[in-house]
Amino acid sequence: MSWLAVLLIGVALTDLTHSARPVRLLPELVGATGAVVVGLLAGLTAPADLVALALIALAVLGWGRTVTSGFAGRLAPWVPLTLLGASVAVVVLVAGQASPADGPLARWLDATPVPVLADLDATRALMLVGAFGIQLSSGNVIVRLVLAATGTVNPTHRGQADDPATKIKGGRLLGPMERVFILALALAGEVTAAGIVVAAKGLLRFPELSSRRDQEHVHLLTEYFLVGSFVSWLVALGSLVLLQT
Repeated sequence: MSWLAVLLIGVALTDLTHSARPVRLLPELVGATGAVVVGLLAGLTAPADLVALALIALAVLGWGRTVTSGFAGRLAPWVPLTLLGASVAVVVLVAGQASPADGPLARWLDATPVPVLADLDATRALMLVGAFGIQLSSGNVIVRLVLAATGTVNPTHRGQADDPATKIKGGRLLGPMERVFILALALAGEVTAAGIVVAAKGLLRFPELSSRRDQEHVHLLTEYFLVGSFVSWLVALGSLVLLQT
């Protein structure tokens, strides 16, 4: 699954860069370059690996461009979602052709004095980095695209008065924290604790969703909250499934 890990890392780097520096072309270039560099550091230098790295870089570039166009209203929101889903599916299908991660990354893991890292297989380490990286900005991007694709929000109205995100505060911070906690707890076998995190989010948002002063927006806010929450949880659970394959 080393190719899948590299793809996830490239996508995560793209979205993290965009959240920090939304400069034209910079995020996808950082993501594509980062994916290739990580792949080479992981010893993916066989001919098939090099071809895969080139295709992964193209997929990451396509992800960055289509997401930007989708948020700007120049492209349907389902286009980047389809591109990402298809890329992940293809990489999973051909995962058996990928070389196991090795190279400088494996040597560093073997030499590190940190017991948790020293016991990690290099491919597993890459998958963990990719899976947890996706929970950050990429999870928010996926949620926003699904909300736009379902008509729950208008992507061109981001930050305006009719954008539910301006009424439900803290989602862009709480979302990544929630996904990271759910994935970490699930990997540790603490499924009940992960369920408590989900329940706590509902309690936290209840006052905003039941405010009598804003009844005209309650249905829109509720739809935004429910759709966004379920998609956010699916990002974490989907990552867990990929880690278990």
